[in-house]
Amino acid sequence: MNKNQIINLPFDELQSQYELYLYTQNFSKATVKTTLSDAFYIWRKGSKDLFWHVLTSTKFEEDARNTLLDLLTINSKGNKYDISSYMSHLRRFRKFLDSKESTQVADIDVKAKVKVIRKNKNTIIIPRPSKEEVKKYLLKWKTLDDYSLQEDALDKLFFELCPNNENISDILLKSSTLNDFYSTNIFKIYPLARHILRLNIDSRLISGDVNLVKDIQFVKYDKGIKNFYSFATKYCSHHKPLDYPIYDSYVDIVLRHFRKCDEFSIFQDSDLKDYPKFKDILLDFQSFYGLNEYNLKQIDQYLWLLGKDYFPKNYKKKYLENIR
Repeated sequence: MNKNQIINLPFDELQSQYELYLYTQNFSKATVKTTLSDAFYIWRKGSKDLFWHVLTSTKFEEDARNTLLDLLTINSKGNKYDISSYMSHLRRFRKFLDSKESTQVADIDVKAKVKVIRKNKNTIIIPRPSKEEVKKYLLKWKTLDDYSLQEDALDKLFFELCPNNENISDILLKSSTLNDFYSTNIFKIYPLARHILRLNIDSRLISGDVNLVKDIQFVKYDKGIKNFYSFATKYCSHHKPLDYPIYDSYVDIVLRHFRKCDEFSIFQDSDLKDYPKFKDILLDFQSFYGLNEYNLKQIDQYLWLLGKDYFPKNYKKKYLENIR
């Protein structure tokens, strides 16, 4: 079946063909359900002709955004976050149109394909990120005394007792506490504290300079340079939590999981350990799933708890090998 034949299909048959294609790409059932709805928003709220005009336009990005804005303005609030999500689904549908697999899916049994996917033990179905899901996990966070009370203690230390970084004793106290609470396995704290003192970081923290993380993370020791990336994000975050989200292996794996499921952002695995890029990826996540009523600190907590629930440590390595 070529592209012209696909364009002439009735809606129900086209949607079925697209559903088959999505399952061949190993998307979860929840993602398929969402995509089948959102990819055809222009068709449902506009018309079939308008849908195909946009999808086949040589100025697709511009025409799609303008059309979505017009339709969303009429039918909803029409904000840019909705447009970002719908654009992602439209781009995926265009891949379907251009894919060789669009000529091969007609003979696939949907139910059989779903069954195969479910038998794959490396497939994990996690609830799609939403305001309700974030709210649920933030409420859960408050019930976990070991995490919430630890957070309160760190807030008191960083905001009240030692807010600045002009004294080596203050830096040692904060670094040692973070190292203990988060088990970051830094065996010699003093060289790290001295390194932070020499950077004169207070004005950069106030301005939210994302490049500060990189300057803190590389520390010179007698036997070479140590990379304390995760610690550096935590140290900055506990001074300015709304500006500096924390990198953690649980957050890492959840972001990679949803990149595979929903393509909420385009990034390489290594980008997650490049702090400016990491923060941009989180902002993409926030925007794509319409979570702008939650700040980056809250989204960070949600992702961390989600990762802890769905990716226990003895499973993470095996799963990561299967999503590369």
